[in-house]
Amino acid sequence: MPNRVVHFEIHASEPERSIAFYSAVFGWSFPKLVDEPAYWGVMTGPPDGSEPGINGGLMQRRGDAPAEGAAVNAYVCTVQVDDFDSVHAKILAQGGIVGVPKFAIPTVAWQGYFKDPDGNIFGVQQPDPNAR
Repeated sequence: MPNRVVHFEIHASEPERSIAFYSAVFGWSFPKLVDEPAYWGVMTGPPDGSEPGINGGLMQRRGDAPAEGAAVNAYVCTVQVDDFDSVHAKILAQGGIVGVPKFAIPTVAWQGYFKDPDGNIFGVQQPDPNAR
């Protein structure tokens, strides 16, 4: 099907720090794909594609990190999880911060937004038809 999102990228001022963060929080793996310029794959699921979702890439940021309080100027990716509260705790333990606290999308899910240690915004969503 055309026009489907098939890849995402994380731009990082300190790639090793971002790799450690996302590995610890979500269990993603980061195989090095290119040495110069440095580029890692972001493997979010099994290599056989048996689970829904997409993989991505992580690269050295080329320019300044986002200014604190600036409007988002990118697509924000949301990660589906089984337990919002436990992932929230992992994010904070790994140096992430809350961007938008947990809220209900009625009859759909619990949602929240966070910033990784480099200031990148991402969402976390726990499906729950009873969310209110």
